[in-house]
Amino acid sequence: MISTLQHHHSKNLPSHSAMKELLSQSAAYNAWANLKLLEVINGLAEEKQKAEVPSSFSSLYKTVLHMWDAESAWWQRMKMHERIIIPSENFNGSMKDVSNGLMAQSNQWKDWINNASEMALEHVFQYYNTKREMFKQPVFQVILHVFNHDNYHRGQLVNMLRQVGIEKIPQTDFIIWSRKK
Repeated sequence: MISTLQHHHSKNLPSHSAMKELLSQSAAYNAWANLKLLEVINGLAEEKQKAEVPSSFSSLYKTVLHMWDAESAWWQRMKMHERIIIPSENFNGSMKDVSNGLMAQSNQWKDWINNASEMALEHVFQYYNTKREMFKQPVFQVILHVFNHDNYHRGQLVNMLRQVGIEKIPQTDFIIWSRKK
């Protein structure tokens, strides 16, 4: 098992249809889970959305904005944009605006994956990170990173919601989504 995890050569990939199905399900789950939490967050007063709480980012608003920034940056890298434009660079919209931006980006990932060929998912592309370091990775690894990153921050959002006094928080586990699909 360990040797399989250390290599990403095609001989160690899941079968083509299994990989595509896994990525499609991951994309659909990611959009669903984001929406579930955003519905709660958008129902809060602005002072709770922007309340300072200890976390990686200091508020629900800033955390969701970071999620949108990250999804957008990775999308642009994958699409080979010369200059990556981060949504938060010139943004001062409402929580609803941030939510709409994140959901549009999450749905764009979902639609792209559903229409992508196996070759597109396995394609190795070159990109630069925020430190201007160059990397080459297959698209499927970047996609899994994007969804894992959102999942990490959704966990933080749940804790932040509790810190601002919200007790009724929807379950966003993958297994819950998979039972409903």
